[in-house]
Amino acid sequence: QVQLVESGGGLVQPGGPLRLSCAAPGFTFSNYAMSWYRQAPGKERELVASISSGGSRLNYADSVRGRFTISRDNMKYTVYLQMNSLKPADTAVYYCNSSPSRWPWGQGTQVTVSS
Repeated sequence: QVQLVESGGGLVQPGGPLRLSCAAPGFTFSNYAMSWYRQAPGKERELVASISSGGSRLNYADSVRGRFTISRDNMKYTVYLQMNSLKPADTAVYYCNSSPSRWPWGQGTQVTVSS
């Protein structure tokens, strides 16, 4: 059973940065494309960014392109999301999963952008 553990969220002022991490040990992590998703209160979960299994192909939602960067370290079974120039609209619980999602969702990590 794949277990996804997200971390790195918190409260940040508008314009600030955060770096999220998602650990996914115990399986052939390097075989799978991975994505970050987010869910804001009252809204459906949405795809934020994706990275291919080898890390060479990246895709971003229009709302975060140019501000967020997805990366991965297959040796550490970890995928990252560097978020810069954060906006209040980025406030959400952030999750990682494969791309497309195929595993049970983790607990997520809360990101709150507020002054």
